[in-house]
Amino acid sequence: MDSRMIPTRFTETHVGDMFVVRNAGNLVPHAEHFQDEYFSCEPAALELGCVVNNIKHIIVCGHSDCKAMNLLYKLKDPEFASLDNRRISPLRAWLCEHANTSLAKFQNLKEIGLDKPLIFSSETPLRKFVAYIDPENNFAIEDKLSQVNTLQQIENVASYGFLKRRLESHDLHIHALWFDIYTGDIYFFSRNSKRFIAIDESSIDRLLDEVRRYYS
Repeated sequence: MDSRMIPTRFTETHVGDMFVVRNAGNLVPHAEHFQDEYFSCEPAALELGCVVNNIKHIIVCGHSDCKAMNLLYKLKDPEFASLDNRRISPLRAWLCEHANTSLAKFQNLKEIGLDKPLIFSSETPLRKFVAYIDPENNFAIEDKLSQVNTLQQIENVASYGFLKRRLESHDLHIHALWFDIYTGDIYFFSRNSKRFIAIDESSIDRLLDEVRRYYS
C-alpha cells in the first residue's frame, strides 16, 4: 500500500506484465482463517491470477520502513494489542489477526538470537527453507520483522488448497523480494544462500542461475 512502493517501476515492467495485489503489511491471510464463504480479497486474487489466468510465479514483496510492520512491532505489547484497542483500530485488528504468526516467529528469533536461522514451510508442508535475517545487521529491528513477515507469506500462500496441485507439480512458484525504500536496493530471497541478497552486478548471474534451476 505504501505510496513509495511502485512495483512496476522498480521491476521495470509494463502494462500486462504483472497482476498486482496490495494491502497494509503485504499480508496473505492463512487459509486457516477462513470458513465456508467468508473470504477476503487476497485468496480470491490468488485464484484469479494463478488458476483463472495461469500465472506461474507469485512474488511477495516487502519493504523497509513499512508503517504496518512498525505498528506490528509495537503490538508485541499486550496492552497495546488489547481487544479494546483492536476494536477501535481496523489496522491493529488486521495485523493481530493475520500477521501474528510473523510477530511470534520474530519474537522467538529475538529470544534465541538474531544470528540464528528460522525455518519456513514453502510450496508444500514437506518442503522447508532456512532463512538468516539480516546477518550483516544493516537494518532496523522493525525492518528485520518486515523480512520475516515477507517470508511468512510464502507459507501462507501455499496454505490454499486450490493451489496445491500446481505447487506440488512445480507448475507454480513463490518468490520473495524486499525493497529498501531509502537506497533503492532490491533484495531477492535466495534459498541457496538462505538470506536476502541484493540484486546487483555482482549477484545477478548467480541469482538468475538459481531461478532458472529451481523455478523454471
